[in-house]
Formats: sequence, C-alpha cells, structure tokens
Amino acid sequence: MAPIATSREEFDEIPTVVGIFSAFGLVFTVSLFAWICCQKKSSKSNKTPPYKFVHVLKGVDIYPENLSSKKKFGADDKNEVKNKLAVPKNSLHLDLEKRDLNGNFPKTNLKGGSPPDLENVTPKLLSEGEKEGVSPNSLKSSTSLSSEEKQEKLGTLFFSLEYNFEKKTFVVNIKEARGLPAMDEQSMTSDPYIKMTILPEKKHKVKTRVLRKTLDPAFDETFTFYGIPYTQIQELALHFTILSFDRFSRDDIIGEVLIPLAGIELSDGKILMNREIIKRNVRKSSGRGELLISLCYQSTTNTLTVVVLKARHLPKSDVSGLSDPYVKVNLYHAKKRISKKKTHVKKCTPNAVFNELFVFDIPCEGLEEISVEFLVLDSERGSRNEVIGRLVLEAAAEGTGGEHWKEICDYPRRQIAKWHMLCDG
Repeated sequence: MAPIATSREEFDEIPTVVGIFSAFGLVFTVSLFAWICCQKKSSKSNKTPPYKFVHVLKGVDIYPENLSSKKKFGADDKNEVKNKLAVPKNSLHLDLEKRDLNGNFPKTNLKGGSPPDLENVTPKLLSEGEKEGVSPNSLKSSTSLSSEEKQEKLGTLFFSLEYNFEKKTFVVNIKEARGLPAMDEQSMTSDPYIKMTILPEKKHKVKTRVLRKTLDPAFDETFTFYGIPYTQIQELALHFTILSFDRFSRDDIIGEVLIPLAGIELSDGKILMNREIIKRNVRKSSGRGELLISLCYQSTTNTLTVVVLKARHLPKSDVSGLSDPYVKVNLYHAKKRISKKKTHVKKCTPNAVFNELFVFDIPCEGLEEISVEFLVLDSERGSRNEVIGRLVLEAAAEGTGGEHWKEICDYPRRQIAKWHMLCDG
C-alpha cells in the first residue's frame, strides 16, 4: 500500500509544476510583446510625418486629420529670438488668460502692439514693396473704387508673413480683423472666420475657426506651409476671404483681400501687414458659360442615357481666374428628384472635358413628366461649393433645352448632342 500512496503524491505535484512553468512562460511572452511594441513605436517616431502644413492656434499645434504621426513640433527658438529683435519687445504680447469667451482680447490690454501701432509700422515696411510688388491691375482696381464702395467700409485685416530658411517653410499668421460689418440684422453682429488660399495653384487652402458674435475678431492663428522654395514665393499670391458663419443657409461673404507676394522681401524676418477688406468681385449674370450634353432615350428599356461631354467659357470663380468645375445631374419625376449623379472635378480650367456617361431608369412611360437638371459647381475644399451655372432640359423648357428634349422624344435610340447656355444658379 505504501508505493500506491507515493504515486498519488507525485501525481498531485504535477499540476503545481505545470502551473509554475505556465506562469513563467506567460511573463516571458508579455515581456517580449512589450519590447516589440516599444521598438515599433521608437522606429515610427523617427519618421518625418507626411504633413503639408502645421496649424498653430494660440500656441497649440493642430495638425491635419490625415496625419499618421501624433508627434508635435515646437516653435523654433532661434527664429523667435530673431523676430523679437526685429519687432518691439511688447509689440504683440497677448495675455491668453485675459481673453473673453470668444477668444478676443480687451482693447485696453494691448500695449505697444495694438493695431494703431501696426498701422504705423506697416507703411514703412511695405512702402517699397507696394510699388514693386502690387500689380498695375490691383492698383487700378483700388483707385477706381466707386463712391458707394468707399462709403461702405468692410473693415481691416491684420496679418504677418515670414519665411523660415532652415526648415524651408512659409508662415502666415492671421492676427485679427477690425471694424467688420454686421451680417446678422437681428443681433447686429457677425460670426466671422477667414479662408486663405495660396494662388495660383490653389493647392493650399486653410481656414480659421469661427468666432461668435463679434465685429473685431482676434484669431491669432498661424499656418505653416512646407515644401515651398523661397524662389517660388515671388510668384505666389495670398487670397483671404472673410465670411460670416450662418447655421441655416449659405455663409455670408463679407469681403476679400488679395496680396501678391512679388516684391515683398521676407529674407529680413517677419513682416507685419494690414489691408483694407474690399467687396468681393461678383460674376455678372450674363456669360455663365456653355455645357455640351448628349441624350438618348431608350423606349424599349425605358431608360435615359445622359453624357456630360464638355464645358467652355466658364466664368471666373475668384481672383485666381480659374475654377475647379464639376457637374451634378439631377433627374426629376413630377417635380420630385428621384436620382442624382455627379462627374469628377476638373482642376483649374474654364474649359473642362468630362466625357462621363450616366444611365437613369425612367419610372413611367414617356418623358412628359421627366426633367433633367444640370448644375455646374466650383469645388471648394472645406466649404460649400459655389454654383457657376444651371441648365434644365424638359418638355416645357425654352430655347435649346426644349428643342433638344423634343428631338430625343421624336428620335428614340439616337444619341443627340447639343451645346446649351448656362443660366444663373
């Protein structure tokens, strides 16, 4: 009986030994996994993020959402020392703790660097640059303002420009706007924000945050653009659009500021500037351009084939003189939209070639209650797209629209193309 008891004791010790080895194995596995994760994290931190610009909002770095790296870079101390030498010591000191809920700073707290001082500094810095850098067209437009535009003051925009030669970055700081008009007639105030575009390529488009219920917004937001050589700066221009946010409809455009960078010397450090906000150039209702459309009605399958071929002579969407057009196609039955399509965006062209085909199923026999609407829009990243022109093809349409519709009804299964003039959207 004694040997049997011994074998049972040994059998009871086996689970204990297995548990000890399992615990050691688990600790080793966890330690190995943690070491691998640390190695991967350290290797990722050494990579340069694929950024295009860095947005600094009152000292806080805000990066684009599509960046994979979350590493944040501080400001360049050397450049800050140089800037302090070029600008008076207390010229732009803003106490962040003393701002109000809208992000504005009390006017009485600005010392030495208030906008009146900026107005005194700027003419000295830009007296030569304005003569060389501003184009004759811009000078003519500024001097040929009508009496109504002179009376209607839209405010002043304050900003600064800088180029960092070590990092090869172009830095724009939107400081504030003063004296904006009230776009809300009930509250007699505005909810302003600013959109900025680098022309003529329009690749870099940024905007500030919205400040609520103020006519003197203090933005103090910095946008840093990477990959722009200093030799290319002279060929560029900055376009600022000042808007007022509207929750229930299209945002109101207060005005715009265009700054050609030709002749502006950035090698000496940061330059403080201010410009009067002017009324935005609105396109005339005549001359919205033309659209080439091909239609084919298949009576057997009860389908309508729509081909958006070309657009030509599209008007200027902004001061750059170029649009990024695309076409939306809406199908209506008894004045109710039942289907919608859209083409791809064509970059920077007034004469776009689309060549895109769409097939719509018709829910009824014949085309008596069917209409097709074409909207040509200008693509704007980060904001609502602006309608360039509109075209409606139906039985009740006048001009070429009605003629085109009658032809596809009289000659089914035949592809018929026509040019059409666009009207106001």
